[in-house]
Amino acid sequence: MTGQLSFPRQHARTQRFTLGAPRAFTVAPDDSRVVFLRSRSGTDRANLLWVYDLAERREYPAADPAALLGGAEEELSAEERARRERSREGSAGIVGYATDLAVELAAFTLSGRLFASELRAGVTRELPAPGPVVDPRPSPDGRRIAYVAQGALRVRDLDEGAGGGDGGGGDRALARPEGDTVSYGLAEFIAAEEMDRSRGFWWSPDSDALLVARVDEAPVRRWWIADPAHPDRRPAEVAYPAAGTDNAEVRLVLLGLDGSRTEIEWDRRRYPYLARVHWSAYGPPLLLVQARDQRSQLYLAVDTATGRTRTVHVDEDPVWLDLFPGVPSWTPDGRLVRIADEGGARVLMVGDRKLTSGALHVRSVLDVGDEDVLFSASPGADAALPEGPGEIGVFRAWFRGSGDQGGWEPVGERPHPAVSSAVRGGEVVVLSYAGLDRPGATVEVLRPAADGSADRLAEIPSHAERPVITARPHLVFAGERDIPCAVLLPYGHSEGDGPLPVLMDPYGGPHGQRVVAAHNAHLTSQWFADQGFAVIVADGRGTPGRSPAWEKAVRDDLAAVTLRDQVEALEALAERYPLDLSRVAIRGWSYGGYLAALAVLRRPDVFHAGIVGAPVTDLRLYDTHYTERYLGHPDEQPKVYAENSLVTDEGLSGAAEPHRPMMVVHGLADDNVVVAHALRLSSALLAAGRPHEVLPLSGVTHMTPQEQVAENLLLLQVDFLRRSLGVS
Repeated sequence: MTGQLSFPRQHARTQRFTLGAPRAFTVAPDDSRVVFLRSRSGTDRANLLWVYDLAERREYPAADPAALLGGAEEELSAEERARRERSREGSAGIVGYATDLAVELAAFTLSGRLFASELRAGVTRELPAPGPVVDPRPSPDGRRIAYVAQGALRVRDLDEGAGGGDGGGGDRALARPEGDTVSYGLAEFIAAEEMDRSRGFWWSPDSDALLVARVDEAPVRRWWIADPAHPDRRPAEVAYPAAGTDNAEVRLVLLGLDGSRTEIEWDRRRYPYLARVHWSAYGPPLLLVQARDQRSQLYLAVDTATGRTRTVHVDEDPVWLDLFPGVPSWTPDGRLVRIADEGGARVLMVGDRKLTSGALHVRSVLDVGDEDVLFSASPGADAALPEGPGEIGVFRAWFRGSGDQGGWEPVGERPHPAVSSAVRGGEVVVLSYAGLDRPGATVEVLRPAADGSADRLAEIPSHAERPVITARPHLVFAGERDIPCAVLLPYGHSEGDGPLPVLMDPYGGPHGQRVVAAHNAHLTSQWFADQGFAVIVADGRGTPGRSPAWEKAVRDDLAAVTLRDQVEALEALAERYPLDLSRVAIRGWSYGGYLAALAVLRRPDVFHAGIVGAPVTDLRLYDTHYTERYLGHPDEQPKVYAENSLVTDEGLSGAAEPHRPMMVVHGLADDNVVVAHALRLSSALLAAGRPHEVLPLSGVTHMTPQEQVAENLLLLQVDFLRRSLGVS
């Protein structure tokens, strides 16, 4: 039985307790139903498409992958595998879907085949289409489905009587690739990996045209990812835009269903990054394009008759400009909705009107209504310091009315503190929240009222498994900078038991907030604590959720700033918790792996062992949009790159005595942080006479979804820590 499993096995088998949890919600605009994905159990990887009928208070499956595939295993195309890797998607079955405007029709793929679901009836059928099909999306009127196949953008009529086209049933290509390096309708690597833009085409509100990204990867440098465990297999070719090298060429074209084609014009040399596209009935198509140095960006409105664009707004920042989910967009009366850094705060803007103050740190826009904006936010720099860090709430702010400042209020009742998110359609909100007092998340369907209250219409059940351990994090602020921290002690530990060996367990870098007020986020750290350690997770400067200045403090100095804050947090917490500072280790993955290597190399007086997982060790080998945001262009700032990298002479010059044990772990199939990072670090350590261990993971990417790998990786890490710190 699952309850008899060890935590490492359960954690791996349930994919970090995400399987069986409902997700990817869509609410019908008539408030009649909620559509979502969920697998049948906490160990089942295959998601079904579900509908919750709000009138009848019942749920039913609209599409079951097992039935649709006849029990056959899924077969994923290279494009689909890449999309899932970019989104860190480890589940199976239906992993994504799109609907028409009325939420009557849903489209999705299985094994590269095209399926459409009639959501009211709960009936799904396969549609003939040349494949493999990628990212199908119904038109707003529900009469057609657009999708990508073999680099072409195709449209299929749902009228069975329509004829013509090479796919049958009114299926035709609106744009075909002109060469092997060209594709239509797909997001390029840098957009999907770093800009949070996974889409490459957008329907017009009238369903008669599409804006389509044309991507040419010819300028991008080629890398080859080999599998040393299978020398008989050809290496995979990857177009990887490393820092300082050329990006893919991205254009935008307007394709009419009548066969017309219009090139969208903007200064692509000055603003090469197509970061966002928004097209709604409230205004013309809206683009957000960004300069390569990410210090300026334009909001552009598109003239669909000519393809010309006009500038609606300009953002400039001397450090960098962040991109946010849900913006830019239009209000129903045609005002621009955006998130801006103003006066030391991250605020919500509608037109020229600021709707929030420094009391909130706005993170994303969730929905724009007739009179208000639904958004997520954390306590801001001007708010009184909360009792503990990690709160993320859902709010709504009104933009209709007078005055310079709008009002806002939280949406729904939830435990405090908590981490919340929401989706809205019509007057119904699906609110998901997780707190510290129970595992998993609760999903409620609400109808908020004008007085701030909300009618609770339903709760969508989760089938996620209950963890065999309970996380007991202490969420605190530490040090002079009030660094957000989570402290976890072994189950049953008391003050009389004496000091504990310490494990720092950070991510510690941009985009990676680890200290959150949600139980499941701390389960792995708690398991390490239960092995006899005091575990500390510290979100120093550079991590999201505090203020623009907090996040941007790492510009040109990732290494020193983030490492300094880990040390400050550790030393401050030693005054409050039973920490044995003579036995301190650090572990991390990705940026956390980079930080762990920095710690044992540059501060061996503080850190006595390190587990370095999938680290970025030579920042010239990481991608353009991420790396250049923080360190500039390597041709313009070579010294900055050298000082922040681990394998350069300047980077290793910061290494100090004594040598500390280090375990370097890396997936050989990783196409995001390629294994060359770990190999170059190992070579540099060997040349410097520094002993270390290297654990290669055959067939593993930047994720570790394989059950046995994920389980044994945790066990091997504990063994290394005990050996290195002398813990029995």
